[in-house]
Amino acid sequence: MRTVSANASVRLYHLSDADAAAETLFYGPLDAALAVARQQSEAVQDNLWLATENDVVAYLDIEDGGRDD
Repeated sequence: MRTVSANASVRLYHLSDADAAAETLFYGPLDAALAVARQQSEAVQDNLWLATENDVVAYLDIEDGGRDD
């Protein structure tokens, strides 16, 4: 993700495996979006994405470098 500022506006969303529907969970500063993401279950975290005006990245790719399951 090119934008690294904690204050950067991001959209945190869950992308459903079942129907590929995107559900927005939060829109606001990156640091707050990460806090919301951390509160989700592991199953939900597996399908969380963060989008800025110029990039999209999987939540697990930036949070602790991903989870080793």
